[in-house]
Parts: sequence; C-alpha cells; structure tokens
Amino acid sequence: MDHDDVQLPSGAKGEHHRLYFRQLLTGRDIARHDPVAAQMVNFVYLLGDRDTGEAVVVDPAYDVKGILDVLAEDGMELKGALATHYHPDHVGGDMMGYRISGVRELVTLDPVPIHVQADEAPWMQRTTELSAHDLVQHRSGDRIMVGQIPIELIHTPGHTPGSQCFLVDNRLVAGDTLFLEGCGRTDLPGGDPAALYESLTQRLAKVPDDAVLFPGHLYSADPSASMGDTRRLNYVFSPRDEREWLAMFG
Repeated sequence: MDHDDVQLPSGAKGEHHRLYFRQLLTGRDIARHDPVAAQMVNFVYLLGDRDTGEAVVVDPAYDVKGILDVLAEDGMELKGALATHYHPDHVGGDMMGYRISGVRELVTLDPVPIHVQADEAPWMQRTTELSAHDLVQHRSGDRIMVGQIPIELIHTPGHTPGSQCFLVDNRLVAGDTLFLEGCGRTDLPGGDPAALYESLTQRLAKVPDDAVLFPGHLYSADPSASMGDTRRLNYVFSPRDEREWLAMFG
C-alpha cells in the first residue's frame, strides 16, 4: 500500500466524505533512506477536512519536511500536531544514540500547536525540548475540530502516563496503546500494566467493533483492522480479568 487514502475494511463507516485521512509508513512513504525509520516502521497519520483544506498530523517524526511535502501535494494546510505519547520514535528526540527529528523541528518550520494529553506534557517537554507554550494540554473526551471534522481524544494510560488515542469518523488512531497483534510495552519509564489493562478493557470499550484500528507501528501483516477482529484475534484480550492480565504482562 502506498500513501494514498487508506482502503477501509468492509463495514467501516464513512459518514464524512470530506474527511482527509492518510496513513504514511516511515521508511517507505517518508524517510525512505533512513535505516532507523525503516526498522521502527512507525505510522504517521494526516487527518483533515478536504473542503476547508485544513489538516493535522499525528506523531510527526523522522521526516518532517517529507510530511509537509505530502500535505502540500494534497493541497492541505497544516494547523496542528497531535501526539499519542512522548517516545522519540513518535515525536522526535534522542533514542539509542540516534537523533530523530519531530515536533521540535516541525514548530521551527511551521509554528503550529502541539496537542498532548495533560499527563504527558512534562514527559514531552523533557524528550522534545519544547516549552510549555508550544503545547496545548487536553483531558480525555476533549474534541479538536479540523475544519468541520471532529477528533475525539481518549486518554489511554499504560504504555506511558499520558498516552492517548484519537477517534475520527469511526477510525481509531491508537499510537502504541493497541496494535493489531499485541499492545504497547509497560516496562519503559512511565509504563503501568494495570493502567493499560483498564485502558484496553474499559476506556476503549466505547469504541465499537465496526470501528477501524490504525496502530502506531506496522507490527502485523495488515496496516489496519476492525476493532471487532482485533478484540477477537489479539491475544491481549484473552485474559479474563486483571489478575490474569498481570500474570501475563505485568
């Protein structure tokens, strides 16, 4: 799949024909010559309103100029960035001795607001060296409007304290909270396996089975799947209670 509009699985809703939605794979669609980007297989997402030409980027990393070039080619104007969590492979910073470009470079090229979950703000500042003035802090349930397209923010702690997912037109952009196979690690700074269990089983329970999951990495054969299939096939949903979950993942 190239970085054209994503083909949704059957049953997915498409209520907003004006929705602009692009899924970009690092190492292939952007950052093509970056070996770290190719190894990490991060997804970057572009969400927007075709009618107004306004867009936001989710987790801009590795190739900020390449992301802006895609938007320009599509006739879209960047209005902000959304961060799922603070890890450098999603928002830029130092990782394993490698400097990854991200939101710090983005605000230099295009000074747009960076939307983060409030609990993630101090972690974001340490990782990206942005100031508090660069960040817009949110609580779970907040909505961001891009043109006339609403994006709901869902706080899903566990992988990090302020991890968040974005629900737009029955699509869930999940970062590292949930993959098609597996979920985010909880053994890194700020990780909490009990919190992630609650996020997966309670906080994301509002997302219907016919919604489409778009993860933060290509860790499976397919780049997206319905939430129903994910809940049925992903082993992270097999524990019957928190005790079993912690025995497996704690």
